[in-house]
Amino acid sequence: MRRPPAPLALLLVLLVGLPALATMSGLPVARADGPERSESAAEPAPGSAQGGDPYWPQDGNGGTDAQHYRIQVRYDFASGRLTGRTAITMTATADLSSLSLDLLLPATAVWVDNRAAKFRRAGKHELRVTPKRPIAAGARFKVVVKYAGRPARYGYAGERNWLANRTEVVAMNQPHMAPWWFPSNDHPSDKATFDIRVTAPKGKQVVSNGVRAGRKVAGGLATTRWRMTDPMATYLAFFAAGPYVIDRGTTAAGIPFYNAVSKGIPGAERRQVRRTLGRTAAITDWLQTRLGPYPFATTGGLVTGLDVGFALENQSRPTYGRWIYPGVVVHELAHQWFGDSVAVQRWRDIWLNEGFATYMEAEYTAAQGGVSVETFLERMWARTCRTPTSEFWRLDLSNPGPEQIFAEPVYDRGAMVVAALRNRIGPADFDALLRRWVAEHHDGNATVEQFQALAETVSGQTDLDGFFDAWLRGGRAPEATSANGLGTAVCP
Repeated sequence: MRRPPAPLALLLVLLVGLPALATMSGLPVARADGPERSESAAEPAPGSAQGGDPYWPQDGNGGTDAQHYRIQVRYDFASGRLTGRTAITMTATADLSSLSLDLLLPATAVWVDNRAAKFRRAGKHELRVTPKRPIAAGARFKVVVKYAGRPARYGYAGERNWLANRTEVVAMNQPHMAPWWFPSNDHPSDKATFDIRVTAPKGKQVVSNGVRAGRKVAGGLATTRWRMTDPMATYLAFFAAGPYVIDRGTTAAGIPFYNAVSKGIPGAERRQVRRTLGRTAAITDWLQTRLGPYPFATTGGLVTGLDVGFALENQSRPTYGRWIYPGVVVHELAHQWFGDSVAVQRWRDIWLNEGFATYMEAEYTAAQGGVSVETFLERMWARTCRTPTSEFWRLDLSNPGPEQIFAEPVYDRGAMVVAALRNRIGPADFDALLRRWVAEHHDGNATVEQFQALAETVSGQTDLDGFFDAWLRGGRAPEATSANGLGTAVCP
């Protein structure tokens, strides 16, 4: 995700030589190697309605591990009404008498393993489901939920996220989006595969994650199917429906791409937007040279004509506002490695997403003949070193808090941490670290602590506590020392 630049973010844009336009870029401790198993109780018990992360305790649920979502929705533009039927294949991690799902829209019927189940609203965000028979720990089962409502009427966690008008709809947002259009364990650590089918007027194009698997027209409606076969966090699942210009092909490295640009953007501007989005193919290929193989089967992007002040790294197909520019394309595509394939285990680990994606913007600029990464770091530090205890430096990047996960320091100071680490351990070990990080945690989840441990292993510098404490948690600007990766920086 990328938000509109604050003053220091504007400096970053200027330093890396990109246009200064508005921009924007996922609970309990997740398991990179599978769900954490609870001890089986003597009697089945209700699965918790809380996922356990202190940032948003209601996100996610206890006792279940989602494996696959089969989502079928129909959207009516005139009324703003969405009707849906979602089947979720899950594994029980405890003996369950009931379970919870995150959903804002009213449910109308629920089945568990083809048997009608009791259900009730437990608060506006939770759907409590009681199957006819308890579910044993380790059992694989399927929950089917039918639901309908007007998503624009609903809010959660201070957010009203539905983005639509009479001609276009895009289900995109972070950290929450899924409950507005499908039931889920809405939690980055509970990743699953997806099959998404959207019915809309046949004159609309429908875009979603992964590979387009078909389109069937029936009367005035068309149903388009998309498949994401790599595990995906629920907030990264999206669909868009509207009048789009579609460009498709393959990158020079052979990766299929699918780009969509809203016809709601006027002609001359749309042509420029289309050209910028068209750089996705080359940027994806360049990122592969830095980070290793692209993690998904397809790449691309969507630019909406709706008024949106952020871009988002929806898996395999980021979404952008009409202010799109090359740097934000680099940022959201870098997230395909940092944030999508390797997702956060906890929301407090967001630096692993935003700091690294912002750093790759600086690397890309250097590769295009702009200022070097070293110059970027030194100038950024010099710009802030005279206010060493400002909020920019006080924020704990390893635990910024729910109100600050998209704050300026997470992005810009986060990128500085990565650049300084490159200086501290050396370019060769740094390059090896990035490639090993995304390879070892591919399709999984990870923490800041795991990243530090791997940096120590790869570099042979077995105690980087001082470096990471100074940059992430120190509460003030790091000293300009070689130990902090700032040996040649000067405070003017």
